[in-house]
Amino acid sequence: VASTRGPVLPDSLVLEIFLRLPHDAVLRAGLTCRQWLAVSRDEFLWRELFYSYYRIPRSVPRHPAAASWYREFRRLFDCIPCVEVQTLREHTDQVLHLAFSHKGHRFSSCSKDCTVKLWDTERLDGNIAMVHSSSMRQFNWGYTQFSQFNADDTLLLVSGVYMGPHHSSSGEIAVISLDNYTLLSRVRNKPYDVFGCWLNETHLISGNLHWIGNMTSCSVLWLNKAFQDVESENVNVVKRLFKIQNVNASTIRTVMVAHCRRHDNPDLLLDYEAQSQARRQKGQQQQQHRPLLFDLGTSGSEEDEDEETGGEEARLPAHRFSQPSMSGLGHVLQSHVAKVMGRAHTKAPDAALMEPSEPGEGEDKTYLLFTTGSLTYSPHQIGIKRIKPDQMTTCGPVLGEERSSDEFFDSLDHVIDIHGHIIGMGLSPDHRYLYVNSRAWPAGCVISDPMSPPPIAEEIDLHVIDLKSLREERRSLRAHRAFTPNDECFFIFLDVSRDFVASGAEDKHGYIWDRHYNICLARLAHDDVVNSVAFSPADQELLLSASDDSTIKVWRSPRMVRLAQAPGRPPRPRSFLPSWLNRGKNSAPSSGVNGKPQAGAGNTGTEQGEEV
Repeated sequence: VASTRGPVLPDSLVLEIFLRLPHDAVLRAGLTCRQWLAVSRDEFLWRELFYSYYRIPRSVPRHPAAASWYREFRRLFDCIPCVEVQTLREHTDQVLHLAFSHKGHRFSSCSKDCTVKLWDTERLDGNIAMVHSSSMRQFNWGYTQFSQFNADDTLLLVSGVYMGPHHSSSGEIAVISLDNYTLLSRVRNKPYDVFGCWLNETHLISGNLHWIGNMTSCSVLWLNKAFQDVESENVNVVKRLFKIQNVNASTIRTVMVAHCRRHDNPDLLLDYEAQSQARRQKGQQQQQHRPLLFDLGTSGSEEDEDEETGGEEARLPAHRFSQPSMSGLGHVLQSHVAKVMGRAHTKAPDAALMEPSEPGEGEDKTYLLFTTGSLTYSPHQIGIKRIKPDQMTTCGPVLGEERSSDEFFDSLDHVIDIHGHIIGMGLSPDHRYLYVNSRAWPAGCVISDPMSPPPIAEEIDLHVIDLKSLREERRSLRAHRAFTPNDECFFIFLDVSRDFVASGAEDKHGYIWDRHYNICLARLAHDDVVNSVAFSPADQELLLSASDDSTIKVWRSPRMVRLAQAPGRPPRPRSFLPSWLNRGKNSAPSSGVNGKPQAGAGNTGTEQGEEV
């Protein structure tokens, strides 16, 4: 290739050749000589390889924290937790939920076998082992469905479903001490899919439901002390937070708390499309905001999102449902009457509490987030209610702040309509962004009967909502799928790390996306529905997935697997090159990443590797 008089080929020609090669061939060629090594690290070359391999629109800039295109390519290729390193089989029935402690040293799992199990992630041998298991059958639970560690990892909230009639909606929340695994308190929770959550280290939120009519109900959200030993008769163990009217057979479900900081360092750049538009259209009025859409599916048949032209009346319906029956008309009339009467007895919202703030402005805010609805019983809206500082403890009147005799209900401070059935929610680590799984309704559909919601898509949409601007910023379209109909739809838990977002699906796979580029990076195979995924807060290259196949799978990145296989041998500056190149050897073929079939360097390089 090179003689003593210098290179045979000029750098420009070598670069042109490398531009026509796949990335693994470029890396191998770079090992040939010093000239080719230098060209193989060219930034222009890796920018082109990056956009072509990951199929990212060129309007999307490089991540602002990336040092180079070469390192960014390697991050997306080598630091994704896509190698299966362990399978945990201690559960005897479907595993429904996983939750890490805030320190990442433990995690909990809930299952249809009615146990909650605790696991240790810091063993010297690198394997994960169970350290405790508690059965909740003694409390007449049917199964455990959700768990959450409090802020200092000393208490565990466990949510479950009562054993009862087929249509029973009652549940209960238990608080377990992690010092000696004793049960500290039990709290009623209805409906059970409110789940419950921690507000702070010692107080948790539960729900209750009171039906006022066939289509109208009232959801009451309660603040509970985790320690229910009454120190004095003047100390409350519960306090009512909010009392909210529900119409059209809807209820409040899936509550979670977001602590939005005044001064944060956003870990996600969302507005790059709007910024590039502004640069191209200097002097022109800024266009109305629109979410950035990337289609991650393998089919190009999905319809583009209809333009927003105002309210529901301004849309041209692409799909109308049959006229309501007499019972349907009765439902509509009853809901209309309930709305009118409820509006007269609902406390007016305080607009100042929910003013969107720019980064660095305003004050720290605590929001209560939940799913709700106004058109039908299926959850299709995100309700947001700000929790004020004086509501953070159970001190004060048990029924909360004083209301006049005419104000029975609290109003919602903000509502975001998803236009589909919501089946999952998760917060980013900084609580700046809310990620929402939904199954869309047909575009322009009209709901004539609240008890007959529109059919839902099999494809799952992943929405991103900025909790500072209180608007939807981005939507990742149709990478994972679900198949159950409206009345059988169940929750699929997702999780968000600094750089990635992951979700389960009914197609027997978990999925991982990059948050900045909005691309699907990996599929994680199971033998049945994947109900939950969880990133370690201490290391986003460790991911867990839970499935109806009764297993929990542990996934680590190829980089971490290599380091674990060579303990005590410090990595050399270029040691990743041969190992990266050889990842595809002696491994089973995978089913694809980002819509591409895998080959060569796309495999995991371990016997246990399933997907990359």
